[in-house]
Amino acid sequence: MELTIGDETLKPLLEEVFIKMIQEKRNVFYEILIEALEDVALGNAIQRGRQNQFVSEERIFAVLEGSL
Repeated sequence: MELTIGDETLKPLLEEVFIKMIQEKRNVFYEILIEALEDVALGNAIQRGRQNQFVSEERIFAVLEGSL
């Protein structure tokens, strides 16, 4: 016996499952979303850095230490 589900039935079921998972595991999805956004931002920063002048190591440490 084979069970098949049509697209018109499958889509609402998947939507319901995802909504329920997000509601019940909100903190997990929040962490995943934050990490994804950080990865995108880091990727954008790397791309911009490749197009502009390089910054010296001394300048980076000065910024991190708050002396600039």
